[in-house]
Amino acid sequence: MKNGKPYIMIADDDKEIRDILRLLLNGEGYEVIAAENGKKAVAEASEDIDLYVLDVNMPELSGFMAAAEIRRAYDAPIVFLTAYSTESDKVMGFSAGADDYIVKPFSNIEFIMRIKAILRRSVRSMEHKASADTKRQIFFGDLILDQDSQSVIREEEVIPLTYTEFKILELLVTHKKKIYSLENIYQSIWEEEPVGDSSIMVHIKNIRKKIGDESRNPRYIKTAWGKGYYVE
Repeated sequence: MKNGKPYIMIADDDKEIRDILRLLLNGEGYEVIAAENGKKAVAEASEDIDLYVLDVNMPELSGFMAAAEIRRAYDAPIVFLTAYSTESDKVMGFSAGADDYIVKPFSNIEFIMRIKAILRRSVRSMEHKASADTKRQIFFGDLILDQDSQSVIREEEVIPLTYTEFKILELLVTHKKKIYSLENIYQSIWEEEPVGDSSIMVHIKNIRKKIGDESRNPRYIKTAWGKGYYVE
């Protein structure tokens, strides 16, 4: 936070995009800091920043590499802006620690709605952690979902998940045998109608990879073909 307002970093080598996004975010009451490349984004990162918006294709240090460096020190949500929209690109982005992935060109309305949704989720999470009096854990097979630290543990090893990945897994585990469609998952996590490409399938694929779940014969997250996902 800065001056009592959410503090957002925009990192993009295109000055016009930086200026437009700054105007949009300032208009919504947010404080903004801008960086012209990935290296400067990492240098300017701090615990005061509530959200990072990183372009993928930046000089000096790519958005993916900058995100990985930032994620080592800070837990604030990260959103990628990119012209690349393939599944492999998204997997790489989410693996680097992203919470959302916005494909260029995008509408101003979509951008603001996605930013607001991520900030709402982040604020609720922080408030919940601050008010928690007891340690809350969910046991699922050989996995432990620690809801306070929002981490997954298996045999004393911490499996790193992003905030969004954890919330999806938590949703499925706390509603066993209930089949969630992609739209259901989006609405449950974002608490609003889907906006653009929610990338839920990529999040599921990334969760499976991190917890060692095979998509063809999964132990944890099952696929109900044509319907969605569930756990038993």
